[in-house]
Amino acid sequence: MKKKLFAMIIAAVTVMASCSVSEGNDSGKDSGETSPKTENTEYKYGSIDIPGKDGALCGAPIYIAYENGYFAEEGFDVNLISADFETRKIGLNNGTIPIVNGDFQFFPSIENGIDVKVVDGLHEGCIKFAVRPDSDISTVDDLKGKKIGVDEIGGTPHQVASLWLENAGISADPADGEVTFLPYSDGNLEFEALANGEIDVAALWDPLGSIHEKAGDVKIVFDLGTDPYFEDHFCCFLYASTKVLNDDPDEVAALLRAYRKAQEWLYENPEEAVDIIVDKNYASIEDKELAADLIKSYGFPSAAEHDENWDAHVESDVKYFVDGLSKIGYLESDPDEFAKNIYQKVEVGK
Repeated sequence: MKKKLFAMIIAAVTVMASCSVSEGNDSGKDSGETSPKTENTEYKYGSIDIPGKDGALCGAPIYIAYENGYFAEEGFDVNLISADFETRKIGLNNGTIPIVNGDFQFFPSIENGIDVKVVDGLHEGCIKFAVRPDSDISTVDDLKGKKIGVDEIGGTPHQVASLWLENAGISADPADGEVTFLPYSDGNLEFEALANGEIDVAALWDPLGSIHEKAGDVKIVFDLGTDPYFEDHFCCFLYASTKVLNDDPDEVAALLRAYRKAQEWLYENPEEAVDIIVDKNYASIEDKELAADLIKSYGFPSAAEHDENWDAHVESDVKYFVDGLSKIGYLESDPDEFAKNIYQKVEVGK
């Protein structure tokens, strides 16, 4: 019964999972404006669209690869776009959008027919659960009977909360009535609901939860990047169009090189990265000190980490979350077979 109930929830979800869409805005470059040119650049792969105008701080590798010219260096004239679920689905399936970043909530979307493969890991987490400062909630064990705000039923904060609850022996199945999930289309509305007592817990994307924590408006009871179940595992991956992988795997390899350059630069230069991201309005945060702390907390890898063991790390984390989501009924496929089918190693080269 639990698998059927969760399958119904996933079937009702109409927004594709992505760390870069849940706290979206229309910041960043306007549609139609393309990559900063590097000297004597020849665009081997021509012009491509990449969804990257959605305002999430954890989407930093996209903004840095764009602004520092890494996409251009690898042969791409990139156009950063805003893209809803249907646009992403169509683009990925027909290859006009070659790559997107997304969290493990993407897995049920793949099970439901989106033709993509996991090809790399991106970062380790940007979700926090907040309660009112005077709340008596301090651990997952205090959540039974509580109301939890999320951005959408079936979305990543909902799935993260479900994994957190189920691993503590509390059912996240709505039929069992042990917790209640309430969706809010905007993080600010969710925070208002928390402040006025409509909900007991707000599952918030960064930077909103961290901004309110620093202001003293909330206390944080869960951090995706430090919770024992989630820490040191990628929550967000890079997904490549299967059509592009089949037609031109070198194009995907070049894109991954650009992303890895950006990840490594972020690791080495978090403060400078924040100057770019905030000054160019890629993310909705004005506190650069806080933004730099968050960038550091996301676990963007150093150059040394992109070694011969890297692909095994990514593949292992895919299996880890496939197992977790299968256990609580978010996936119906055989977990071993599904994990094997959705990951594809790409020879990135230098």
